Amino acid sequence: MFTKISARYVLGSDGNQHTLIEDGEVVFHGDAIVFVGHNYSGPVDEEHDYGQSLIMPGLIDLDALADIDHLILDSWPSPGVAPGQLWSEDYFANRRRDVFTRAERAKVREFALAQLALHGITTYMPIASEIHSSWAESFEELVDMAETSRRMGLRGFLGPAYRSGVHTTTAEGTRAVLFDEAEGIAGLRDAERFLDYAAGLADPLVTGVLLPCRIETLSENIMRETARIARERDAIVRLHCLQSPLEDGLLQQSAGRGVLELLESTGLFGTRLLIPHGVVIDGKDPDAVAPGGPLDLLARHSVSIVHCPLTSFRYQKQLVSFDRFRAAGVNMCLGTDSFPPDLVRGIDVGMHLARLVEERPDAGSLADYFDAATLGGARALGRADLGQLAPGMQADITVVSLGHFGDGVVEDPLRTLVLNGTARQVTDTFVAGRPVVVGGALPGVDLEALRADGQLLFDRMRAAYSERDVQRREPDQLFPPVYRPARIAITTSSS
Repeated sequence: MFTKISARYVLGSDGNQHTLIEDGEVVFHGDAIVFVGHNYSGPVDEEHDYGQSLIMPGLIDLDALADIDHLILDSWPSPGVAPGQLWSEDYFANRRRDVFTRAERAKVREFALAQLALHGITTYMPIASEIHSSWAESFEELVDMAETSRRMGLRGFLGPAYRSGVHTTTAEGTRAVLFDEAEGIAGLRDAERFLDYAAGLADPLVTGVLLPCRIETLSENIMRETARIARERDAIVRLHCLQSPLEDGLLQQSAGRGVLELLESTGLFGTRLLIPHGVVIDGKDPDAVAPGGPLDLLARHSVSIVHCPLTSFRYQKQLVSFDRFRAAGVNMCLGTDSFPPDLVRGIDVGMHLARLVEERPDAGSLADYFDAATLGGARALGRADLGQLAPGMQADITVVSLGHFGDGVVEDPLRTLVLNGTARQVTDTFVAGRPVVVGGALPGVDLEALRADGQLLFDRMRAAYSERDVQRREPDQLFPPVYRPARIAITTSSS
């Protein structure tokens, strides 16, 4: 079937870069785009004019929240509360458990994937907190997630997260990583098994990848085995590292080497490696770009950095800097990492952080950031058929309304969207030519019921922090409200 969509603005491609087409048209047949431009004269079976909207390539989120929001809890703790948000040693040794059943975990995934879709994400690679699992993610969890993703019609690069260690708070109140290598090996086997499962589906919307957890929670054995499997299967690896000064100190204790040395010695630098977040590298330091320096190493090993500007900002961090990484030849792509999964807001924050870091108003250009959310993501995935609207590309498309009074006036449609709007202005999306979001809704998904389910599950997740806290404090002590709840009725006098 030939489908033609049109709008006031279309962000097409000349084969190398995005180009703006006013009063443009996009036509796709099956899963592929056949025409972008004006005055299409071929066959049309279905047609839709989106009016005062921007039709653009589907957004690619390579650190996409697949969980109930946790940043709302853990991004603002006081020094006395922060240690209580980790597992205690006692919980690690004697009491760890799954807070959710398998069915409830599947509902959490549905909640998260619906949020991704409604924010214009068409391709994603998931990230979820393991703090409310008995260890990490299981094969069965990812099977359920893959089925939900397929039902919604999103393009997922999936695999169970695995680790051999976990951050804990000791009885003395210090932080330590405690290890259970058997759990790590079992998780790696689950990850390898999922690669087989994904391949067996033969579904172009599901690709198996390797998603080990934070580098300081992995043994050298798990890292080496991950690299071996990735090379043998040509599988993508995404590994959270270069995101905290704490990493190197912990790794020096456990392995006698820092992050970059371990990436080299374990063979991970020889894989298709994606790294969120890169914030510990100072790209303004001349040594960073010198031969053998951090940025030089990343570029030479074709590493992609998954920049998550909104999350970094909320955890008091910033990339130094987006422009320096790009100039060094590092492929840059984007992730949301936390709620909201809004790459439009992320781009806005990232641009302005880059300007602060570089101390010039033209740093962190919008074009470079949008390229990272589309073309950079496609490069990281090895998918030249994603991230742009041009004949022969996959029909992964996001439509954003610019017609609400609150959007203000349109200067440049993309600049207006990023500076004045959010990804909640998404009205429609297509993945492989099939509609996913339609008129701001997800066909077949009761969003009100899902929101209510999500709230109940979030409340249970919040309550469960108490049993892990080394001091066993109540949730309202760990997460105090902005204002103290009223203890008495508040009345007003009348004259």
